[in-house]
Amino acid sequence: MTVRVLFFAIVRERLKRDSESIDLPAGATVGDLTQLLIERYPALEDMLPAIKIAVNQEFQSHDQRLTDGDEVALIPPVSGGAGVFRVTELPLDLNEVISAVTTSEHGGVATFTGVVRSKSRGKNIVRLEYEAYRPMAERKLADIGEKIAREIPGVRLAIVHRVGKLVVGEKAVVIAASAPHRAQAFVACQAAIDRLKESVPIWKKEIADDGEEWIGSTP
Repeated sequence: MTVRVLFFAIVRERLKRDSESIDLPAGATVGDLTQLLIERYPALEDMLPAIKIAVNQEFQSHDQRLTDGDEVALIPPVSGGAGVFRVTELPLDLNEVISAVTTSEHGGVATFTGVVRSKSRGKNIVRLEYEAYRPMAERKLADIGEKIAREIPGVRLAIVHRVGKLVVGEKAVVIAASAPHRAQAFVACQAAIDRLKESVPIWKKEIADDGEEWIGSTP
């Protein structure tokens, strides 16, 4: 059988390729594929503790069996990304997510805007570069919205994340949460950005005046 393996962010840069078709024996598992990749690309071995594996856009364990035609993605740690749940190269508009969640039945709307700052970890930032596994990222953003809505009945969420090259001052992510009361909206907005940074496959590279680094690239 043949599976297609996708590489992103620091993995893509280290291997100097963004995808590869790999032949495996019938019944092979994610773990078998991982071992084959290490043998083929030794540079991967020290990164594995920080990498998750997604099969057909769902995270899987190493004992998951693969089938012919599967799409397997190596997911480095994410940096931290409906109503509207989207990943885009275009400049962000906070009003879009506010409009997506506004309803006459809700008395509270909370928003979050993530902006590229000029200083990070003591370095002068020139720009940021965001990369995403877009189909999975948008699906995970929608999952976040659905789960928070189940946890906090009545909440509506919208999240849009930018990818590409962003300079200081540009918006990287905009989130809006509405609810019948303000406390629910605040809690939902906070939960959305926290979960985005934990699980959505969007990566951030910082380009500073003294070098560049993928954020969250180590365990």
